[in-house]
Amino acid sequence: MSATTLSCRACGKDHGTTEAAVCSACFGPLDPEYDLERLRTELTRERIATGPHSLWRYADLLPVSPAAEPRLAPGWTPLVSAPRLATVVGVGELYLKLDTANPTHSFKDRVVAVAAARAQELGLQTLSCSSTGNLANAVAARAAAEGLEAAVLCPADLEPEKLIATSVYGATIYAVDGTYDDCSRLSVELSFELPWGFVNVGLRAYYGEGSKTLAFEIAEQLDWQFPDVVVAPIASGAMFSKVTQGFEEFKEVGLVDGPCPRMIGGQAAGCSPVATAFDSGEPFVPVRPDSIARSLAIGNPADGNFAVAAANATGGAIHTVAEDSIGLNMSLLAETTGVFGETATGVTLGALREAVERGQVGENDRVVLLVTGDGLKTPKPVADGFDPVRIGADAEALLELLGVA
Repeated sequence: MSATTLSCRACGKDHGTTEAAVCSACFGPLDPEYDLERLRTELTRERIATGPHSLWRYADLLPVSPAAEPRLAPGWTPLVSAPRLATVVGVGELYLKLDTANPTHSFKDRVVAVAAARAQELGLQTLSCSSTGNLANAVAARAAAEGLEAAVLCPADLEPEKLIATSVYGATIYAVDGTYDDCSRLSVELSFELPWGFVNVGLRAYYGEGSKTLAFEIAEQLDWQFPDVVVAPIASGAMFSKVTQGFEEFKEVGLVDGPCPRMIGGQAAGCSPVATAFDSGEPFVPVRPDSIARSLAIGNPADGNFAVAAANATGGAIHTVAEDSIGLNMSLLAETTGVFGETATGVTLGALREAVERGQVGENDRVVLLVTGDGLKTPKPVADGFDPVRIGADAEALLELLGVA
């Protein structure tokens, strides 16, 4: 393990190896710092290639030690070419990073694996979180795999598909009458009262690092090259900024040469504080979410300003995607690639299409689009497309209907 200290991302204050959740000076987020100078000489492509086919192949750039026998290990998900969708959208090359292949079918398995490893190092017996669904699934499954208890706080009106996919692992679900932001506030308050490992509160410094492995895998799967553009959804902003950090770290330790990718982000119109902040050039203003993209519906995103900074630093952008186009984008993705992504992916594809329309991405670009969750969890926006042709149990009747009888 190469992490040497926790430092504040906002003001830079060093917190050593204490168990602080936020900066004691400015309440900013804490990030692990790594001995990158040493890693420049020790971490090689060959060393990584000998690692497991999971995110733990990048243990040198993670803040916890992997378990001797990792259970339900996420990561090393497929990166697949999408030439038909590339033609429709208008880009040179397009790849889909399929985090639907993770144990609970979303990228949240990555962040929870790292946070849970830290929770176990601290001897905590209960994993907990506030969630719009995917994180609840990941926390519940990880707790089941590790023999821990799980307690999650979710908006009471969340998609039932996500709540069922959490309860099946034996987690206790607290259905909160309110938004995700209400659940998040409760988690912060309860973290001072209960001996639970709140993955996106007290363990957040470790949790966020799991998202970096998306960047690591993309570069390695592209034969140790960076794409020109990466397109991702934005909720809290943590994943977007951490993926950006992952590309920067790979470059800094000498594993990949060339410019880091331009980062393009998307938010649904019903909850777009980060996209609005990017357009205005001002810090984000919290909003009350009203979006079908529930996994992105965070009105007060903890890392929103950092996501804006990441987009600006890489020459990227953050776009607002119309609510009525989300289902259409989900259908377009499925019909051209055979991949059924959740509403967040409908937003991500919408952001890519907007970037192409504005000339920010074009036919000379190699693009990676993150498919962060499975459409089976959020089927409602595409339900209108279900229109089967009713026939009798008679082959002749079908042949007649097809005009070949």
